[in-house]
Amino acid sequence: MKTLQKTILALATGSLLTVGANAAVNYGNGYTGQPYVGAKIGQFDLDIDNADDPTAYGVYAGYNFDPNFGMEVEYVGSDDADYRGGDIDAKTYGAYGTYRYAFPNTGLYAKGKLGVAKTEVEASNTVAGLYDGSDDDTNLAGGVGLGYAVNSDFSVEAEYDMLGSDADLMTVGAQLKF
Repeated sequence: MKTLQKTILALATGSLLTVGANAAVNYGNGYTGQPYVGAKIGQFDLDIDNADDPTAYGVYAGYNFDPNFGMEVEYVGSDDADYRGGDIDAKTYGAYGTYRYAFPNTGLYAKGKLGVAKTEVEASNTVAGLYDGSDDDTNLAGGVGLGYAVNSDFSVEAEYDMLGSDADLMTVGAQLKF
């Protein structure tokens, strides 16, 4: 990732957290909105023949407006995976609305998200006639997951995200709430 992109991502994440922390509002039901940040690791599932699926790693930030509804932004990148004598690399940027359903008295919750994701895939190889170049698509994206609230400030989650016609993403991660 280029230095300018990293800087913009860091500034946007910091701004979201600052706005979220300052925008904590009591919604009249005793719930005050809650910002959070997290990290995840997993694997991309790319629709490219004869390519290994790259390992994914990412960061995300969000804000729960009430116990069920919220919003989330994320960046997920990958390592270079083998592709017939070359490499394949993927990354995605997403913005989602989220919904959580907490299972009573367990700490477990189900999570759904729906939004927009931009997915970029770059491949290079030394064998003529194979895919060599880049592709980037912005699509409707969504995901489902299962989480466990260890306590009121820390959760772990497993997710499956559909990023469009060419890529899916499976991750496990942890988040810290403020």
